[in-house]
Amino acid sequence: LDVIKDEFERIGQSDLNSIQALLIFNIGENELTAGELRSRGYYQGSNVSYNLKKMVEAGYIHHERCQSDRRSVRIKLTEKGKDVQHTIMEIYKIHIDEMMKKSFFDPNQLYDMNASMKNLEKYWSSKIRYIY
Repeated sequence: LDVIKDEFERIGQSDLNSIQALLIFNIGENELTAGELRSRGYYQGSNVSYNLKKMVEAGYIHHERCQSDRRSVRIKLTEKGKDVQHTIMEIYKIHIDEMMKKSFFDPNQLYDMNASMKNLEKYWSSKIRYIY
């Protein structure tokens, strides 16, 4: 979150906080409900409704009542939101390139680390869902 905050300050993107920006990045091309954001692990805060409302007001997210369940609201990124997602993706690509140039990791280490993190996430997800 601090990396995103610093990069956004550097480029003058001041109408989003880093939590909102990361949430936009994680939504990506998906169309979701607020509950799905939490269940997929995209958002861990209790104030998801507040942040979604702010992002809708700022034009980053479009929301619409679900046809089958009028209580539920589906969200997706607007073009403005997709621009933020693209910006974060570019920031990540630049950081990866810099790390590779400075030999922080070799590609095999990154692959192994990514696989380990996915396994750790699977383990914790199974604990949350009571699957052993």
